Amino acid sequence: MFTGIITGVGRIVAVHALGSSSIHGKRLTIECPPAYLDDVGLGDSIALNGACMTVTTLDAAQRLFTVDISAESLDKTAGLAQTGTINLEKALRAHDRLGGHIVSGHVDGIGTVTHFEQVGESWQLRVLAPKALAKYLAYKGSITVNGVSLTVNRILDSEAGCEASINLIPHTVQNTALGALKAGSQVNLEIDLIARYVERMLSADPQQSRPDALKSNTPTDQHIHTS
Repeated sequence: MFTGIITGVGRIVAVHALGSSSIHGKRLTIECPPAYLDDVGLGDSIALNGACMTVTTLDAAQRLFTVDISAESLDKTAGLAQTGTINLEKALRAHDRLGGHIVSGHVDGIGTVTHFEQVGESWQLRVLAPKALAKYLAYKGSITVNGVSLTVNRILDSEAGCEASINLIPHTVQNTALGALKAGSQVNLEIDLIARYVERMLSADPQQSRPDALKSNTPTDQHIHTS
C-alpha cells in the first residue's frame, strides 16, 4: 500500500527487453536520489509513477535498482517503457503517516493531459480520464496521477471521457515529476479505493449480499456412514 506522497524523483536510465516478442516484458534500471535505497531490500515494493513494482536487484552504492515489468503491465500503464524522470514512493509501513490517501499502486486507466499551465503561484492541471472511470471521480475527491495523491477541483463529463481539473501547489511541481507534463502527455490514474468499494456495494445484488444468503450458498461437509 502507498499514500500518494512522493518520496523521491528518480530516473529510468535503461530499458532492456526480456524477450524478442510482444508477449515479453522489460527490465527497468532506475537511478535514485542519494541515500534513497539505504532502507530498501530485495523484494521490497516501490511505486513507479503510481505502479507498484518489486525490486529485483539492488546496488545502493550506485543508487540503482531494477524491476521486471510484464507486457500486460506495460500495456496498462504509461511512461514505463522508455527512459525518463519518474515519481518514486516506497511502500507504506504500519507506523507511517497517511499524508495523502490510501493508494494500492494498481493503475486503473491511462489519462491524457489536456491543459497544464501556471496560474499565479500555482499550476492548473486538467486530465481527461477514460469514460469508464468517470463515476469514480467527484468534486473534492481524491485521484492519483502518476503516483501523486491529488484533489479534484472540478469535473466535466463528455462523450470523450471525464476531464478532472486539479490545482498543483509549487511544492508539488518542484518535488515530483509532474512539472515535466504537457498537453498530450499520458499519465497513470488510480481511483480512490473507497469509491471503488462504494460502487461495488451499490451495484451488487442485495439478495446475494445478505449474510444469510451467503451462508445458504456455502457448501457444507457431508458425512456418509456405512456399516
